[in-house]
Amino acid sequence: MQATTQIDAAAAKAAGMDPSRLEQLANSLHLQYVTTGKLPHLRLLVSREERVLLSHISGIARASGEPLRPDSLFRIASMTKPITSVAFMMLVEQGLVALDDPVTNILPEFENLSVGLGREALKQPMRMIDLLRHTSGLTYGLQRQTAIDAEYRRLSLDEFQQKRSSADFVAALSQLPLEFSPGERWNYSVATDVLGVIVERLSSLDLASFFDRHIFQPLGMSDTFFELPEDKVDRMTDAWQLGPDERLSLYDRGARSGWRRNLRFRSGGGGLISTAHDYHRFARMLLRGGELDGVRLLKAETVAAMHANHLPGAGDLAQHSSSMFSEADYAGIGFGLGFATDLTTGEYFWGGVFSTFFFIDPREKIIGLLMTQHLPSNVYPIRRQLRDAVRGAIVTPFG
Repeated sequence: MQATTQIDAAAAKAAGMDPSRLEQLANSLHLQYVTTGKLPHLRLLVSREERVLLSHISGIARASGEPLRPDSLFRIASMTKPITSVAFMMLVEQGLVALDDPVTNILPEFENLSVGLGREALKQPMRMIDLLRHTSGLTYGLQRQTAIDAEYRRLSLDEFQQKRSSADFVAALSQLPLEFSPGERWNYSVATDVLGVIVERLSSLDLASFFDRHIFQPLGMSDTFFELPEDKVDRMTDAWQLGPDERLSLYDRGARSGWRRNLRFRSGGGGLISTAHDYHRFARMLLRGGELDGVRLLKAETVAAMHANHLPGAGDLAQHSSSMFSEADYAGIGFGLGFATDLTTGEYFWGGVFSTFFFIDPREKIIGLLMTQHLPSNVYPIRRQLRDAVRGAIVTPFG
């Protein structure tokens, strides 16, 4: 299987990284995952101090055999969540909302929420911070643990391509009980979709328009959107799903992708398409403390607060999580305002169910990106391998 790996050796050495180890990282992941057929393709990008040191492309973009391209488009799924969280924090900085505000201030539909099948009263109200850090009591149907998440599945509340409007989505959620009283536990959920609806109501813009006007255009992210434009269909990858027979089958064809549909609901929790280049620009803005190329989206202290651990008692997910599924490990991992955060290294990160992933190391000024289209994301340890190998390539630590 053909692979293209570009290493900027001079820049890597100048940045205190070992170029041979970066090349070994790309070759190893290519051989382990792409040549074996475990993943259809692989797009890797690693930078330090915002200079791209490693760019790797391998595999086929589509079942029809077209090779993956540098500008190939990927369904980034839950990597949408950090973008929605940034949008919300922009509104916090404008004084339109506060982290401790009850969610019902903006969503009165949630006034009569209850807990569990016994419909017990909430011990405390759901606050905005609970949506950001996934302590809201909401869930995902894919958790497959309770009768409540079964109702999420029955009502298709997890779907990226909702046929509902934003108002219909919130109305459907408001009829279901929470898994627990807000703030008591951590559970990966549709909370960021709810946060996206709050952004819409506070800004009087649909989420696509808010993102484009206030994030994508200012950051030069011209290849990130909810709806696939007709003139970019040729760049859209196929998405693949692993079946019970451990064979890959097509989940969504790039040429006829469901992401071409113009829907009324924009999923702030998982609806975006993007490229490695575009998401790297978003990550650079975060690494720089909320600013890129002279454009500031957030204050540096706001970004720092977002990747700090906000779990109760400064605990980790192993202590607080009731999730069967999430996009992170649990032991030694905290959660901030839209990101998981490694309590040892200080790295913060998140991924998507199609196996996309990014991490930022603010101490070492490193960004790592992985793009592929394999559902689900918890089959292979490639994310941990990427983080470990990049850390192992550091010759001169900054932190």
